[in-house]
Amino acid sequence: MARRRKGRDISGWVIVDKPAGPTSTAVVNKVRWAFDAKKAGHAGTLDPAATGVLAVALGEATKTVPYVTDALKAYRFTIRFGQATNTDDAEGEVIATSDTRPSDAEIEAALPGFVGDIMQVPPKYSAVKIDGERAYALARDDEEFEIAARPLYVDSLALVARPDADHAELEMVCGKGGYVRSIARDLGATLGCHAHVTTLRRTWSGAFEAEGALDWETLEAQARTPELDQWLRPLEEALVDLPRLPCTPEGATRLRNGNPGMVMSAPDVEYGDTAWASYQGVPVAIGIYRSGELHPDRVFNLPPAT
Repeated sequence: MARRRKGRDISGWVIVDKPAGPTSTAVVNKVRWAFDAKKAGHAGTLDPAATGVLAVALGEATKTVPYVTDALKAYRFTIRFGQATNTDDAEGEVIATSDTRPSDAEIEAALPGFVGDIMQVPPKYSAVKIDGERAYALARDDEEFEIAARPLYVDSLALVARPDADHAELEMVCGKGGYVRSIARDLGATLGCHAHVTTLRRTWSGAFEAEGALDWETLEAQARTPELDQWLRPLEEALVDLPRLPCTPEGATRLRNGNPGMVMSAPDVEYGDTAWASYQGVPVAIGIYRSGELHPDRVFNLPPAT
């Protein structure tokens, strides 16, 4: 018989302003321990050296992770021209150099080539799997391998500051699976000067912003105390891009049992749309709307409103 995981039945989102250093997994484990939660996950990995928004889901909120992972995300980052590294960031070894430095005009002229639907090759030091092995593990063992290019949607990419000839600060908004390190590497190649990332910060992810997020010091200071619960945000904040459909009492019962349930119609919801249902303000399920009913894909086990 499997052991039951100890902890509280607590559900919601915790938006952490991740510091440089810990891995995303370490942050999730810290949050789960601090809240004494049974279950936790996150939406979108950040490299250890990166900072900013790491959205951590507790309990039933883990069922909404895909809706944050798939949402647009914004990054502000600094790149250093004149050096390529084996990791495409400042943590790696310099493998090529150049004395060439691009002008602001040259940078801005190159950026449109990285906007829209593009193909991107992830860094060799990444968690991409190659024949069942993580790319970073193969790279550390000096294995020879290639990573296939994969599609990425980039909504915008802009030059926002030029501290000096060696550095540039950029802002990017992109979809799921984007590697800022690859953008820096490929931009350096396009400009003929090599480049890598020196600092990286995620400023927002879907509906969640870094401003007002839980910082590391407060997380440690308030861990395992009632004060920490003030940082717990409602599960439904992850569903802002989906329409909400209130359901009837009978519909709520059917949905909670995994069956299609009657919901109130809405003018902006059409047959086949993905939506979420609520009863008395409490999320009940996410599913597909068909002819007055929601057919559930994910069902929430949340206490009724008090």
